[in-house]
Amino acid sequence: DAILLAAAVTARPGQTVLDAGAGVGAVALCLALRCPELVIRGLEIQPELVRLGAGNIAANDRSAHLGIVAGDIRRPPAEIGQKIFDHTVCNPPFHAPGKGSIPPNQGKALAHGEGETPLEDWLAFCLRRTASGGSITVIHRSDRLASLLSGLGQGAGDMVIFPLWARPDTPAKRVIVQARVQGKGPTILHPGLCLHQANGDDTEQAHAVLRQGAPLGLSI
Repeated sequence: DAILLAAAVTARPGQTVLDAGAGVGAVALCLALRCPELVIRGLEIQPELVRLGAGNIAANDRSAHLGIVAGDIRRPPAEIGQKIFDHTVCNPPFHAPGKGSIPPNQGKALAHGEGETPLEDWLAFCLRRTASGGSITVIHRSDRLASLLSGLGQGAGDMVIFPLWARPDTPAKRVIVQARVQGKGPTILHPGLCLHQANGDDTEQAHAVLRQGAPLGLSI
């Protein structure tokens, strides 16, 4: 998911990107590999993941342009909450309260379940922190598509729905939605990406994205 989310973003050198719910920095590092001159800031609520993310960034020699800070989207630190970014990416918790199995590990449970912060709050936070004309890109479960479109529609338009098909004969379980803040254009359903062939091998396009750092090419 992190690689695919990063591959969905197109940004110019020198622009700023917010990674809301940055985890250990996977999305930020993948995006920085394609666009090394971006300034990327991550916000993550779990201190242990912030520590691991800082280590990952340092190990990849990206500390000059990447950073992750500890904080909650409901009460972000000033360096995030008082700043507007050119683009925002978000891989929010997938499961609504009471839905899905709860991992026994507390950290994983917090990362996978919405808890006290519903999806609508994540999307509202992204809208507040992204500049007019900038993009918000979210990856989520396909069965939450209506909530994604509704939440992003509170301040964004020009939306692109990009399904991710595990195989050619199965329904899409993941979807990427990208929207332009203050955009007024229509919502477009993209053909999306099929990840695996019938025999289980990566498709040619998926291999290019996952193994060679190719972009998805859906950026608005």
